Amino acid sequence: MACEGCRTSSPLDFDFSMAFQPIYDAVADRVWGYEALVRGLAGEGAFDVLSKVSAKQKYRFDQDCRVKAIELAARLFPADEELMLSINFMPNAVYEPAACLRATLLAAGRCNFPTSAIMFEFTENEEVLDTAHLENIITEYRKHGFTTAIDDFGAGHAGLGLLADFQPDLIKIDMKLVRGIDSSPARQAVVRGIVGIAAELDITVLAEGIETQEEFLILRESGIRLFQGYWFARPAFEELPAVRSVPVPVTAGVSW
Repeated sequence: MACEGCRTSSPLDFDFSMAFQPIYDAVADRVWGYEALVRGLAGEGAFDVLSKVSAKQKYRFDQDCRVKAIELAARLFPADEELMLSINFMPNAVYEPAACLRATLLAAGRCNFPTSAIMFEFTENEEVLDTAHLENIITEYRKHGFTTAIDDFGAGHAGLGLLADFQPDLIKIDMKLVRGIDSSPARQAVVRGIVGIAAELDITVLAEGIETQEEFLILRESGIRLFQGYWFARPAFEELPAVRSVPVPVTAGVSW
C-alpha cells in the first residue's frame, strides 16, 4: 500500500545530481566512505537546489536523492573496496517508514549495491516534530541493515535530549564545535564529553568540517577516529576526489 507521500507528492520540475566528499579513517589510514551531497547540474550548491523544493515536492525530492546517490555510488565506488555511502534524509518527509524505503531498496537491488554499505543521516537542524515517528524510522532502517547517523550533532534542536530518546549508530559532531577547537579549552571539554557519552552508548563519533591539521590532531587525541572536511578533500561533482593521507599511530591511553 502506498503511503500518503506517494499519493500526494508532486513531481520535481528541476534536475539535480550529487557531489561526493570522503570520510577518512585516521587509524586505518583509508577512506571509510563518502557522503553524497546534492548539487545542481552545473555544480550549484545544496542551498540553491533545496530552495527549489516546494512543500509538496519534499517527499519526492527525498526519494529521488536516495536513488541518485545509490546509482552514482554504484558506478563510482571501486568494486574491490568496502566503502560506506552516506545519504542525508529528511525525517519529516518520511510518512510510513516501510513504504518509503521501497524506492531505496529497489535502487540498491537494481544497482547491486549492498544495504549494509548505506548510512542514512538526518540533521539536527531539521526540527523533529515527532520523536516516536523518528524512532520508528530508525528501527525500520536497521531491519534492512542500514546504518543510521545524526548529522550536525551539538548545533541543532534537540542535542543530548534527542540522544537520550534513541541511539543511532553514529553521530557527526558539528563543525561549529570543531572550528578552532585547538585553541578553545571549552570546545575541547564539550567534545570530550560527547565522546565519553557516545562510548558508553556504543555510538561511533565522526568529526566533520575539519579545515586545519591542528583541528584534526586535537580531535584525534580526544579519541575520534572518523573525520570529514576540506582539509582532507573538498566534495567532487559526480566523482571521488583524491584524499589527503595522514597515517597516525594509535597512542597509548587512547581508546578507539
